[in-house]
Amino acid sequence: MSINPSIPFIAPNLNGEGLRIAIVMARFNTPVCEGLRDACLTELKKLGVQDEDLLLTTVPGALEIPLVLQSLAESDQYDALIALGAVIRGETYHFELVSNESGAGVTRIGLDAGIPIANAILTTETDEQAEVRVQEKGTDAARVAVEMANLQKALRA
Repeated sequence: MSINPSIPFIAPNLNGEGLRIAIVMARFNTPVCEGLRDACLTELKKLGVQDEDLLLTTVPGALEIPLVLQSLAESDQYDALIALGAVIRGETYHFELVSNESGAGVTRIGLDAGIPIANAILTTETDEQAEVRVQEKGTDAARVAVEMANLQKALRA
């Protein structure tokens, strides 16, 4: 599909230079979360985000992520936020509770505060499924945060 040149179009912008981004990482399922973090930070650097423009904080688990995202959003110091975590199904209903509530919280914070939040809280059936997705999801979170921060800036300009 080609775009009609008479239609205004904002192209995706993956230039992270000058963007301030905060990351909230759960410590539950630590190896998976650290893999997400490492992939995300590597991609943010590739996109031009500088170390001094990043903040990394950790919380005990996925349910605690939205509260810290809310505090960061209310600070008006960041162009985008990233949520990193892993919820892996166990034998109880707790998986559904944590998955649903953390996801809803992340979405609500982004909409209420008007700030892009890349949600990279994995929800998988097994540890193996989570491990397979770590690199791609961590990288994707960085790209989403940068692209959406730039889109929001363009829309507000």
